[in-house]
Amino acid sequence: MKNKSFILIGCIIVIILTVGSAFIVDETEQVVITQFGRVIGTPKKEPGLYFKIPVIQVANYFPKNLLQWDGNPGQIPTLDKTYIWVDTFARWRITDPVKFFQTVNNTVSALGRLDDIIDPAVRNFVTSYRLIETVRKSNRELDTFEIGLENIKKDGQPSLSISAGRELIMKSILEQAQPKLAQFGIELVDVKIKRINYVKEVRESVYGRMIAERKQIAEKFRSEGHGEAQKITGEKERDLKRITSEAYRKAQEIKGKADAEATKIYAQAFGADPSFYSFTKTLELYNESLDKDSSLVLSTDSELFKYLKGYSK
Repeated sequence: MKNKSFILIGCIIVIILTVGSAFIVDETEQVVITQFGRVIGTPKKEPGLYFKIPVIQVANYFPKNLLQWDGNPGQIPTLDKTYIWVDTFARWRITDPVKFFQTVNNTVSALGRLDDIIDPAVRNFVTSYRLIETVRKSNRELDTFEIGLENIKKDGQPSLSISAGRELIMKSILEQAQPKLAQFGIELVDVKIKRINYVKEVRESVYGRMIAERKQIAEKFRSEGHGEAQKITGEKERDLKRITSEAYRKAQEIKGKADAEATKIYAQAFGADPSFYSFTKTLELYNESLDKDSSLVLSTDSELFKYLKGYSK
């Protein structure tokens, strides 16, 4: 029984030692083995199963994939004395885990080092360029139109023209910060500006200028629209007078032709039977001059009365 107990205890000890000595490294990790705080051997960067001396040796895990650094937004003046808020971010990774362990030891301390190195580099380059340089990366034509800006020049160059651009500024920040981080076993992969905004005082001034410019644009459009409306109204009145004049001329021509034709017919009728024509015209005169309430005083030899006399007989 005692032998079985010793064997069981021995098996348990072996299992504990085996479990304590084995460690697994996955594809996102790298491990540095230390013994009493000193680095032993080379770092384990390939995924797989590894062994160490239990209790004495310790496996220190560090991420192998890309890590994120998010800077604190800060107020920075540009070269043209415009105060802006700049918010940056970066991607970094641990390329030398031994140096990393010996210098900063963990990712929290590493982020503090990144703050100390990247933030001053960002401030240095933002203050060295005009605001437009940190916003634009090329001199392509703007999608929006700003009144007057296309004519404003500075040092002989249009105010919207850039010489470096945002991409070059970010590249310069990366090149300045990377050598300082290499001593910590860190590779800075990329640095980018997340957001740029004016400080409150400048932002209110800019908003006021934008509102004034938009009002100027709106007034310009309204003025052009009013002028176009006046032009259309004038053309309408002109066309209306022309149409009315042509219609009046044609009506007068038709009326003249009709009067001429009527006169011709009357003349022919008068020539064919003058007495009948005289009779019909007199009847028309009676119809126009007399009604049931009319009273006439005529002499007995009146030409107008002769048909009335003939009728009474």
